[in-house]
Amino acid sequence: MLAQYWPSLAGGVLIGLACAGYLLLNGRIAGISGIMGRVLAGRPFLPGAALLAGLVAGPGVWRVVAGVWPVVHVQAPWPVLVVAGFLVGFGTRMGSGCTSGHGVMGLARLSPRSLVAVCCFLGTGVLVASLFHLAGWR
Repeated sequence: MLAQYWPSLAGGVLIGLACAGYLLLNGRIAGISGIMGRVLAGRPFLPGAALLAGLVAGPGVWRVVAGVWPVVHVQAPWPVLVVAGFLVGFGTRMGSGCTSGHGVMGLARLSPRSLVAVCCFLGTGVLVASLFHLAGWR
């Protein structure tokens, strides 16, 4: 039973190590939305692009290590996913960061702004999930 948690624990450790390494080697916060914004804007992006490439390559590395592709269950139609993606992008710009920047790096640095942002992220997620549950949507 405990073995089912190892992949999540390993993923969390790797995210923490990647964020800490990015900060130590580049002196920058590993916020994925900010890095993606810099890459899309064409600004100097080599360390950030390498971090994004690592995120994209992650499932392939998992396949090599574990021998199977990671299991992903998405139970939403494509239009919902597209709208949700745009809303997340809008929210990360409005909130000056995403869960990786605020949740992983900001909380580790004891940033009050990040604490407020994470409370907003989580509170909104709980509210929306509760509304979907009450409405009978999945």
